[in-house]
Amino acid sequence: MKLWLLRHARVLAAPGLCYGASDLPAAPEATHAAAQAAAAVLPAGLPVWVSGLQRAQQLAHDLHTLRPDLGAPRRDLRLNEMDFGCWEGHTWAHIPRTAVDAWTADFAHHRFGGAESTQQVIDRVATALADVVAQVGQDGEALWVTHAGVTKAVMYLKAQGARPIRSAAEWPTTGIGHGELLSVVWL
Repeated sequence: MKLWLLRHARVLAAPGLCYGASDLPAAPEATHAAAQAAAAVLPAGLPVWVSGLQRAQQLAHDLHTLRPDLGAPRRDLRLNEMDFGCWEGHTWAHIPRTAVDAWTADFAHHRFGGAESTQQVIDRVATALADVVAQVGQDGEALWVTHAGVTKAVMYLKAQGARPIRSAAEWPTTGIGHGELLSVVWL
């Protein structure tokens, strides 16, 4: 299976803000530009799944307007960004170093900000991926309009398989930028 990953455009927020599960809008111009770029390269008739957060919904809507052959995006909350709990809405620079250190010391299971662990994100992405493979088949293709953390979870699963993450060193250090498209051949 080939999974296309499209990350939402830049959000309308101050730089350096921790906003994971916060439902912030994306910049309309950047969203439209990302939709145009993706529309130019995506294969015809591709099924689309989208995060429940408005910044991803905006991009999926603009893409569907440009490419109605892709069909209506299916909303899947498993494609939402990681929930950073009490750190949502704070700048990363103002999150205490001790909080970040506690997260990286137990990267798999520590619920950063008290909400969700990295392993929980990986597990929900893995179940969403299994469901998509079941629907489109091993020879099929699909598009997810989603977030940085979800794309990194997909990259982790591609590289490491379904085994639990053991340390922050195993988490992908590179991902895709705002409004960028990436294809991952899964099987």
